[in-house]
Amino acid sequence: MLQKTSHFMREANYIDGEWVPADSGQTIDVNNPATGLKIGTVPKSGKAETARAIEAAERAFHSWKKTSANDRAKLLRKLHDVIMDNQDALAELLVLEQGKPMAEAKGEVGMSAAYVLWFAEEGRRVYGDVVPSPWADRRILVTREPVGVIGAITPWNFPSSMLARKIGPALAAGCTAVAKPASQTPYSGLAWGALCEEAGIPKGVVNIVTGSASEIGDELCTNPLVKKITFTGSTEVGKILLEKSASTVKKVSMELGGNAPFLVFDDADVDRAVEGAIAAKYRNSGQTCVCTNRFFVQDGIHDAFVEKLVARTNQLKVGPGLEEGTQQGPLIDDKAVEKVEELIADARAKGARIAAGGERHALGGTFFQPTVITDATPDMRFMKEEIFGPVSPIFRFAKEEDAVALANDTEFGLACYFYTSDLGRAFRVMEGLKYGLVGVNEGIITTVEAPFGGVKESGLGREGGHQGIEDYLDTKYVCIGGLGL
Repeated sequence: MLQKTSHFMREANYIDGEWVPADSGQTIDVNNPATGLKIGTVPKSGKAETARAIEAAERAFHSWKKTSANDRAKLLRKLHDVIMDNQDALAELLVLEQGKPMAEAKGEVGMSAAYVLWFAEEGRRVYGDVVPSPWADRRILVTREPVGVIGAITPWNFPSSMLARKIGPALAAGCTAVAKPASQTPYSGLAWGALCEEAGIPKGVVNIVTGSASEIGDELCTNPLVKKITFTGSTEVGKILLEKSASTVKKVSMELGGNAPFLVFDDADVDRAVEGAIAAKYRNSGQTCVCTNRFFVQDGIHDAFVEKLVARTNQLKVGPGLEEGTQQGPLIDDKAVEKVEELIADARAKGARIAAGGERHALGGTFFQPTVITDATPDMRFMKEEIFGPVSPIFRFAKEEDAVALANDTEFGLACYFYTSDLGRAFRVMEGLKYGLVGVNEGIITTVEAPFGGVKESGLGREGGHQGIEDYLDTKYVCIGGLGL
């Protein structure tokens, strides 16, 4: 099985263009969530290795920032091509360590390449300004410059595309990077080192370090050579990183937790809403920050929606990601399964009804049945907590304003979705929902061309779109005087 992926399955850190072990020689085991079996190991690195990676990135920055935007774009286009030439192998590696179905993994790798290509072009469009001067003998220029070395910390649920969103704009802007992939899924992160080598990106421009999250994270946040931290993960960890980054006043961008509502109004196309619900809920086994966490369905359409959603949920094929036709793979680990079971037990105890699933899957391990829960109420834990599993709690509502209020009743504000055929309602609800991403009659809305990010405790900054490169740039004002005009 590893034959295709072996070229990219690197079991060493990538620092200054070299593949190196941890100083201690210690390693971390990486397991396949579908089988529970060990795939291999990666270095258990810490502060010292991270500091060397930062120093390498700082050295490389002095030459990389002087390359032309066009030259950087050419290398990024080459990187895009290398990713796409190896899409199957990279997807297979991703499935082995993360568990998602092969079709989803191929889609993620394709999205990774798309981000790289998008920012290859955006890097050529980092414009400045010539500002009309209030002084006759002076001229005012505003320029944009790369911030410097960036530290990127990425999660296990999208181990390739989350890195693409950070490495792509960083390199396009003229920055260099030190990345720490999640310990559950490090190979898709380390693969970026091999891809950068193949694309001809100079040594030290991209560095990948695996190991202790606290040690690596601390060094990235406190080392003054690092000028920006970009993190995708939980709000809890994001707050810690924000606090630590304050010691050196770094730029930060944070893509944090979500609690996505999915509203279905009486005038919605029920079949379209159900298909959108399946896509928005069960992709990656519900383990995405933009997954639907709470369904709010209006009285008049509630029973029909539930009936159809249950039928479609029961049709989903659960199995190992590399098995033909699999639509839902395993959860990432036992802890994730236990969290799902806790939330279901809490809902049951408070009067909810299990309409589909609700149990561990017959396949065993961390496989879990796609689940639908009805009669959900706001006092149940999943009203406030992110599920991160294949569970669809359905709340009933009567009035539009009640649904919007319930949807907004959370400290999170990442993604939300709603279905209606009323144009006036579409605008009222869109404007009333306090979220960074809104899907109207669509369940999958992420694309490289659009800004991705949340409000409230779901984060700071945006990834993707033309906005995605801005956090990697500093603005400089230059006043030129003594012109004798």
